[in-house]
Amino acid sequence: MDATPKLADVILELCKNAPDAGTIDPVDAAKAFAEVSGRGRSAPWEGYLQPVRDNAVRLAKEGKIVIYRKGVPADPDTFKGPYRLGIGSGD
Repeated sequence: MDATPKLADVILELCKNAPDAGTIDPVDAAKAFAEVSGRGRSAPWEGYLQPVRDNAVRLAKEGKIVIYRKGVPADPDTFKGPYRLGIGSGD
């Protein structure tokens, strides 16, 4: 049985444990997933950036996280450019 965590679980865990700013950089999620999945050498973390974004959009639509753009919540369907992920103030 594979005990590798799902990418969405890694994102949620990182967001829940975010430091003072309360948000994480998607690059950190990609790096963490590459490390815990044991695929870091065969699949560099850069390969996980789009899957992180896809999972972040899904989690945001489910109300589990918030996607921030320039420090304010962004629409998961239309945001562009650099972004950060967090749990949000309502949770």
